[in-house]
Amino acid sequence: MAYPRQPLHAPHGAVATSHPLAAAAGLAVLRRGGNAVDAALATAITLTVVQPPSNDIGGDLFALVWDGERLHGLNASGRSPAALTLAAVRAATGGRGAAPVAALGGAQSAGPALPARGWLPVTVPGAPAGWRDLHDRFGRLPFADLFTDAVGYAEHGHPVSTGVAAAWARGVAAHAELSGPEYAEFDRVFAPGGRAPRPGERWRNPDAARTLRRIAETGSEDFYRGATAEALARHAARTGGLLTGDDLAGHTSSWVDPVPVRYRGQQVWELPPNGQGLAALVALGVLDGLELADVPLADRLHRQIEAVKLGFADAHAHVADPDLVPVPTAALLSPGYLAARRALITDRAGEPVAGDPERGGTVYLCTADAGGMMVSLIQSTYLAFGSHVVLPGHGFALQNRGLGFRLDPAHPNVVGPGRRPYHTIIPGFLTREGEPVGPFGVMGGHMQPQGHVQLVSATLDGGLDPQAALDAPRWYWHAGRSLLVEPELVGTAEGRAAVDELRARGHEVTVAAEPAVFGYGQAIWRTADGGYVAGSESRVDGGMGGF
Repeated sequence: MAYPRQPLHAPHGAVATSHPLAAAAGLAVLRRGGNAVDAALATAITLTVVQPPSNDIGGDLFALVWDGERLHGLNASGRSPAALTLAAVRAATGGRGAAPVAALGGAQSAGPALPARGWLPVTVPGAPAGWRDLHDRFGRLPFADLFTDAVGYAEHGHPVSTGVAAAWARGVAAHAELSGPEYAEFDRVFAPGGRAPRPGERWRNPDAARTLRRIAETGSEDFYRGATAEALARHAARTGGLLTGDDLAGHTSSWVDPVPVRYRGQQVWELPPNGQGLAALVALGVLDGLELADVPLADRLHRQIEAVKLGFADAHAHVADPDLVPVPTAALLSPGYLAARRALITDRAGEPVAGDPERGGTVYLCTADAGGMMVSLIQSTYLAFGSHVVLPGHGFALQNRGLGFRLDPAHPNVVGPGRRPYHTIIPGFLTREGEPVGPFGVMGGHMQPQGHVQLVSATLDGGLDPQAALDAPRWYWHAGRSLLVEPELVGTAEGRAAVDELRARGHEVTVAAEPAVFGYGQAIWRTADGGYVAGSESRVDGGMGGF
């Protein structure tokens, strides 16, 4: 029989993330006297090397930091190039946008979009600046010390884990359909010998080791104003990209105030737009007025699904770059508005108008230290290997976050220069009466707000520990009335009866065995005695450690 993973109990500090080697890197920093931010950065930087299909040096980052007294938010997402205008997109795509990208559940994007690969969806990478900014404000150990494991694995190699190898193979298969000078470096770095590394095979990326060293030695300045920035600008100019040195030099992160919603007497926190955390907050605000703990399973699932649909409808209609467009976050989370949205839920499956984002390529991590500092951090290139544009001699791929833009001129998230697009990656945090409970996250594009809702509900309605809450069977809504559920949900008589009831209510339910559909997550909760209990994803190569 299969035995479930048990939660980790630690008296002093903990790290949980999607790869054991990265978790070990963060734990080593904690044991050397680093704080939770130092550990989070060491973990995040190592993840770019050991899990490159999902995140890389050329990606974005968001973080929530509990400093021991209050919560801080960092938006380290990048902006579009100054030359990325709606007219430029139409000219590059023949005036109609790109063909939609196949999405999970068999649905497709409802309308034209930017191409998924190549230079057009590339936005300025925010992760290197985010690492520096987190360290400047909260770090304890020297910045360069946090790169040790990442540089070592890149230079000397590491055995590729099983789950990463599967994602890697899918990314390489997608790359086989691409041609053009902007893609020429991908095979040399990520498909040596013409294929993805197999599980257990050692893979090296010495170019990334050199890039990481330059970032470490210059406090990330090399990436935005030094040799790496110059190389990026030259490569873009040679191969049809819009990214320039000025775009890179002008990048800044933003410290922001996290946004809460009340749920079962506690506060769930997300970052404000341009991230999609608003979808989770609206859904939880709607659910806070509905009973979930003592109702039949079909009722609990139906109410969660319908609330998530309402949350996405609001997020897709309103989320944009708040520096350029006012986003009515407070109004969307007001009690009166949430009550009105709650009243729309009936006993039948609804179809709120919503967009259709693609599958994510993302990593999540959380850390906690003996002083009470806790970090919820997520970083990503989007899809598998992002844009598939790899900078020659530097060993990293660039993100394709421009896919989050709309091409409708009337939409607040319309593509344009110097804008941050709708972003799927969202870290979460839970507090109770002003005291921290802890960080949590579930990665996976469109799955992320849904995963947040299911994890929080399993914790506060179901009373589960973080590992059990993460292991609970998940569902995934994509569009319309289509619904995917994990096989484990129909593994019991209660689950089968609930799925039959959902179908009777109009949900088009499919049992999907692919675990990536349902996201991967981690959580760390603070215990009453000041220690921690942690959980990490059992669907893939999740890792955690504590002391």
